[in-house]
Amino acid sequence: MIPVPSTETTPAKYKRVLLKLSGEALMGETSFGIDPQVVARIAEEIKDVHRLGVEIAIVIGGGNIFRGLTASAKGFDRVTADHMGMLATVINALALQDALEKIDVFTRVQSAIEMKEVAELFIRRRAIRHLEKKRVVIFAAGTGNPYFSTDTTAALRAMEIKAEVILKATKVDGIYDADPVKVPNAKFFPEISYLDVLTQGLGVMDTTAISLCMDNHVPIIIFNIKGSGNIKRVILGEKIGSLVY
Repeated sequence: MIPVPSTETTPAKYKRVLLKLSGEALMGETSFGIDPQVVARIAEEIKDVHRLGVEIAIVIGGGNIFRGLTASAKGFDRVTADHMGMLATVINALALQDALEKIDVFTRVQSAIEMKEVAELFIRRRAIRHLEKKRVVIFAAGTGNPYFSTDTTAALRAMEIKAEVILKATKVDGIYDADPVKVPNAKFFPEISYLDVLTQGLGVMDTTAISLCMDNHVPIIIFNIKGSGNIKRVILGEKIGSLVY
């Protein structure tokens, strides 16, 4: 595959990134499941970044379909519930793959749980080779192990593929000291250290993910996925969202 030449005058700040998408990001304004129009819009934004020559890996959650931790609290066995949540991420990964390939972005889904009829098994070297060939790689089924969130998966996969940064797409503009929806005067942090995130309990990502990033010096940018073109703006180095360093 020959990459489409970029017409962009501003060079991308990053060569290889890991994008963390929540399952809820695919719901749009619905309360459950997948909104095809939202998925198509996100796919178009990913394509815009892909055209810059950026190598893109994606970790996607499953909370729009099934959340293991919530189900466990309601009586499900935790291990079973977590595996059900992993399968939900595969559904989302296939939906995003479909949307990307409809707009001519070559994509591979790699699952941490073997299901060869619908996805490749995650193999680190193969994932890196796909990225080098300018294919978008979507990592599904979390780490394949219970008790680990997709945030931790994002941190782990970012290190395994040597991503320069984790881009965490959320529904808010960045990191606040309280929920900005409930607390209008919540303090916004344009930049904050890993340690401050942990000590202040800000809930940016779970503590395992933050600790992994801190130990391996992988920066995290938290930004609002609802803003049109925000993924590209982050890639081009614009100061949007919050930086954890």
